[in-house]
Amino acid sequence: MQDITLASAAEIAAAVSSGTVSARTAVSAALDKIARLDPRVNSFTDVVAGRALARAEALDAARGRGEPLGPLAGVPFAAKNLFDVAGLPTRAGARINRERPPSERDATLIARLEAAGAVLVGALNMGEYAYDFTGENVHDGDSHNPHALGHMTGGSSGGSGAALAAGLVPLTLGSDTNGSIRVPSAFCGCFGLKPTYGRLTRAGSFPFVGSLDHLGPMARCVADLALAYDAMQGPDPEDPAASPRPAEPALPGLETGIGGLRIAVAGGYFARGGDADAFAAVAKVARALGADGTVEIPEAARARAAAYLITSAEGATLHLDRLRTRASDFDPAVRDRLIAGAMVPATWVERAQRFRRWYRDAVLRLFESVDVILAPSTPCRAPLAGQKTFVLDGVELPVRANIGVFTQPISFIGLPVAAVPVRIDDGLPLGVQVIAAPWREATALRVARALERDGVAAAPAAILS
Repeated sequence: MQDITLASAAEIAAAVSSGTVSARTAVSAALDKIARLDPRVNSFTDVVAGRALARAEALDAARGRGEPLGPLAGVPFAAKNLFDVAGLPTRAGARINRERPPSERDATLIARLEAAGAVLVGALNMGEYAYDFTGENVHDGDSHNPHALGHMTGGSSGGSGAALAAGLVPLTLGSDTNGSIRVPSAFCGCFGLKPTYGRLTRAGSFPFVGSLDHLGPMARCVADLALAYDAMQGPDPEDPAASPRPAEPALPGLETGIGGLRIAVAGGYFARGGDADAFAAVAKVARALGADGTVEIPEAARARAAAYLITSAEGATLHLDRLRTRASDFDPAVRDRLIAGAMVPATWVERAQRFRRWYRDAVLRLFESVDVILAPSTPCRAPLAGQKTFVLDGVELPVRANIGVFTQPISFIGLPVAAVPVRIDDGLPLGVQVIAAPWREATALRVARALERDGVAAAPAAILS
């Protein structure tokens, strides 16, 4: 293993468990690489080197005693800084949150990964309060896309995507309310999983929109995505939205192929509003999978509008006291949208929720005739850092508000999505959403793995050196 920082999580775990590589060596290599390369990427806001090395040494001691180490033994990982990390204030990308007392314990998903043998090495940069699609942060500085440092990472899990693309860690955690795992996965060229709403507990994370928030893994390969997802599953009474469903492991069936799956491309709304490259990526994936025609997701544009309405209103309610007393400490772009959300009439929100129920039923009926639906992740490749507008279909549109045009109608009703990176030329990567019916994460991951195995979907081993 020439460079352990570029090995997959599964390879690292196998090497640590066998004693070929010590956990301390694996973790030290990641910490050294973060120190050397992250100043160019700005993906980390906190590095917990002392904790990580102590954890690694404990794993090595356990192996020496002949104890089993778990499926993620010695794997360095990092989490978006809206996850609680014992000893750190939970920033959620905000200046105000830096004044919070340090967390007393880790978020449940961090604890579950470490119970499987993984080693947390730090917390990752993000858009303020997760209300962001760009990867920009006025308090901690913008995260930079390792494919081209002058371009956006996407957000709000921008640090999570950038750390993977830079080869700093093989596994990260992000959150996705309207697209915040899928967008940086597309822009940074990595794999991501937005699970079914309620599948993975959110206990110990700072909320954004309670009825839309999801947490999930991001990785450089599909097997690592499934490995982390399986380790994090399970009911949790601490999250009222968490499903009581038992774990349904994805890894065992990952290599079974796509035979028998009915796969279609989302047409209509999802075939407009993006540039030619975004649709070329979907077409490439569809050809590789032998997709069976198209399906039209009804009223997707209205779903996006309703998602915006609910996002702004619920987000504003959460932050109302901060807006009243600390408005000047917000990113102005975030503050102004939250203030607007605070003025949305309650009757509008109720109408949006009623429509949401209708829309969910209508979309679920589509899965009676298909198993997987393909759609673009973003309408374009990563824009330039600081870019305010782009032109799509001859119309100039604000970047921040429109990067999630294809992701919002999907997370609005909590469907599981595997985000796959696709290259159609030598330019910046693009992304495709592999969308499945509720609780069918394993199906979406099987399709993602088939695309990876055929070389259609691939994350680069590393961009920076």
